[in-house]
Amino acid sequence: MKIASILSPQRTLCRLQANSKKRAIELAAQFIADSDSRIDEQELYRLLIAREKVSPTGLGSGIAIPHCRMANCTGIMGTLITLDQAVDFEAMDDEPVSTLFILIVPEKAMDAHIEVLSMIVEKFQHPSFRDRVDAARNPDDLYLAAISDVI
Repeated sequence: MKIASILSPQRTLCRLQANSKKRAIELAAQFIADSDSRIDEQELYRLLIAREKVSPTGLGSGIAIPHCRMANCTGIMGTLITLDQAVDFEAMDDEPVSTLFILIVPEKAMDAHIEVLSMIVEKFQHPSFRDRVDAARNPDDLYLAAISDVI
């Protein structure tokens, strides 16, 4: 599976202004709900925050992958957001997070959930991939950086 199969240019956002993890997730949920009428903003926010309470999704190196399963989700959906300022996300390396890849999967798609999470983590382990994503200054460039197969 490739990122291009779950991400679209309409679900990329650059330099979102948020001053905390909670606010970043709130604004991300709003952005996602605005781009897809099947997604309820409040429900998505509640699910993402609940997941963060179980175990923070900050990977390290400035990356977090907030994720959840939703009952009304019909397919795997990714959203890539960069933040204007890095925020504390309780990452494993204690570094603040400036890039969020939000992943929403159908409620019963447990195997697909794990598979896609692994693929995203693997991509973000490459410094050149992180650098391209971080260098993007508009949603189109961010999308192109994310779907590039060049590592």
